[in-house]
Amino acid sequence: MVARTARKARLESVTIAGTLKIDTSRVGSIDGATLPQALQGLHKKTGKPIALLIDEAQHALTSESGETAMAALKSARDQMNTPEAIALMLVMSGSDRDKLLRLVNSTSAPFYGSSIHEMPTLGKSYVAHVAALIEQQRSELRPVDQPALLEAFQLFGYRPQFFHAAIGESLNPLEADNGERFELRVLAAARRRQAQDTAQMKSDYLGLKPLEQAVLARMLSIGSKFRPYDAESLAFYRQHFPGMTVSPQKVQAALESLRDRSPALVWKSARGEYSVQDSTMHEWFKELSQRDGWPPSEG
Repeated sequence: MVARTARKARLESVTIAGTLKIDTSRVGSIDGATLPQALQGLHKKTGKPIALLIDEAQHALTSESGETAMAALKSARDQMNTPEAIALMLVMSGSDRDKLLRLVNSTSAPFYGSSIHEMPTLGKSYVAHVAALIEQQRSELRPVDQPALLEAFQLFGYRPQFFHAAIGESLNPLEADNGERFELRVLAAARRRQAQDTAQMKSDYLGLKPLEQAVLARMLSIGSKFRPYDAESLAFYRQHFPGMTVSPQKVQAALESLRDRSPALVWKSARGEYSVQDSTMHEWFKELSQRDGWPPSEG
């Protein structure tokens, strides 16, 4: 990544302090410069601070090479920044707060002590923008029912890709509309999607063995604090499934089974931390718990 940035800046090599020459095409390779060296060289050559934006940063935690890259970025930040000047700014984003927290929430985490902030979701103004585009291109649809589209967007989990697909399908002239407004068809599609997702999560949970259900329930209930083999977790498994024999070895087997499913229900970091694979399961669990509907049952 840094090598590509350097090439875009027309930097084929960088010399630091007259002694270290960096071939920008070999950054990160065995005989090339380290990531901190490359970032320092890029900063020195351009004379400007560097802002590095990393999307879905939690994926770096699933491999040893990813952990190494994160440690290198922390080293570069510590070396390049001083109380007087910031030379390297790191912004890491992700779609799963529980997994992102693992970058900062323990002394062994790459960025221990850094903070996590929840960014605002797209909402009313975004839907208004989409409605304006539709009205501009399809004047016969004016006025667009924005409250209905906003409700649909919320049901889609504020995810534009599903929202856009539903709008495109509802406006398809080859699809029969039976005189129904397109906004109502978008809303109906959102409700179907939500019902399908909920039904799938319920089916996945009910299809698990008792101990697998217990492990997943524990994970959902405490999030990033989940420790699969501690005394409290073992007591939780036994309390929720009386009479069941539980040992760390059986819990480990249950975790591996949850990871081996297709699609996987559990995510594991390179440091042996576990989380639910799909963050929407947290919302499902929260909704059921609030109306005393947990655990889900047949029917």
